[in-house]
Amino acid sequence: MTAQSKWIEHWDPENETFWREGGEKIARRNLAFSVLSEHIGFSIWTLWSVLVLFMGPEYGLTPADKFLLTSVVTLVGAVVRVPYTFAVAVFGGRNWTIVSASLLLVPTIAAFAVMKPGTSFHTFLWIGLLAGIGGGNFASSMTNINAFFPLRKKGWALGLNAGGGNIGVPVIQLVALAIIGASGGPRVLLGIYIPLILVAAILAAVFMDNLTSVKNDTGAAKDAARDAHTWIMAFLYVGTFGSFIGYAFAFGQVLQVQFGRTPLQAAYLTFIGPLLGSLIRPVGGWLADRYGGARITLWNFVAMAAATAVLIVAGRQKSLPLFVSVFIALFALSGLGNGSTFKMIPGIFQRKALAEGLTGDEAVAYGRRLSGASMGLIGAVGALGGVAINLAFRQSFLSSGTGTGAFTAFLAFYGLCFAVTWAVYLRRPADRTHTDTSASEATPHLGYAEV
Repeated sequence: MTAQSKWIEHWDPENETFWREGGEKIARRNLAFSVLSEHIGFSIWTLWSVLVLFMGPEYGLTPADKFLLTSVVTLVGAVVRVPYTFAVAVFGGRNWTIVSASLLLVPTIAAFAVMKPGTSFHTFLWIGLLAGIGGGNFASSMTNINAFFPLRKKGWALGLNAGGGNIGVPVIQLVALAIIGASGGPRVLLGIYIPLILVAAILAAVFMDNLTSVKNDTGAAKDAARDAHTWIMAFLYVGTFGSFIGYAFAFGQVLQVQFGRTPLQAAYLTFIGPLLGSLIRPVGGWLADRYGGARITLWNFVAMAAATAVLIVAGRQKSLPLFVSVFIALFALSGLGNGSTFKMIPGIFQRKALAEGLTGDEAVAYGRRLSGASMGLIGAVGALGGVAINLAFRQSFLSSGTGTGAFTAFLAFYGLCFAVTWAVYLRRPADRTHTDTSASEATPHLGYAEV
């Protein structure tokens, strides 16, 4: 590879000599700037969870309008994850990072132009749809970094990449808090991020690389889509990541509508939950490494259900301290579950490889191929949970003026996730070969542990 071409013809990270003599340095450099781009992508995706806090009565929007607005943003972010997953192989990791970062200018500049009282709700909806593209950066970034690192380093690299992106949610909320506290308006926030997007795109162009060895294996995607475990794990990821991103969009609005908090009062609290949920994600992977992903996921859903039940009580008693503290705990649990559910995926496909009679490197290659392809689909479906959460809050506030109905639905869903996890991955049927896929029994070196 030359600095001018930005294409690396030979890439063999599994070769320890190659890795030690320059491969690791190149991979870490690409990781750093991938994290930056994905971080800003998450910030722009969740931008409207912050902007709605600025939109007072003069904007003419009801709480139901705001929940619908954040729902469509979440929906687009989930859907675009599928094409973004495969864009790296088509355009190159560096090239697509430049494009995907630059595309963030479109919703940010558009929001800057229309963010004022008198703008129609439908205009805000269309601009919100554009902001959804920020959700796709996660999928392409993970696919790109996955190609740079050896199998023994993927857990650390992908965990860092994912966590660095997720932290974009609390960071933009903290920036908004500072702006609201200084009596600034939403255009100040947008004005800060426009140059940051340009910086991310320029740094990607200067410091990142493409790998010619990355090819788009459409057969793997088709095989993963045909496998029932892909969709079972996608369902469980709806309960974990769907909760994380859905609550990130909705938390501030719930505090305003149900507890009468001002935008500044809400902003003081909204960033804490997403921050903890982002930081604890690798811990979920580590616990899954030690105790088994299915077991951690199972008991995590128990804890999420218990926290949701307490939220129902706190809402009925109008206890803001209890409500906020337990909601923050629910964020942390969703982050923990993000790590444990993704830890399960390689173990599941490794067990399937062994069940089909594959051994050694052949079994490893099979598991890597299907688990890698399934992660994009699982991530996309999981993000749809954020749509459901915001729509549930919208309907609940329309019907009763509180979020109790929505929380009751979430409690039932977490119970269903518990049942599915136990029935598919922890129950001990007569034929354990195909059903007992606890991550604790996966080969240790199949380690997408902290994704």
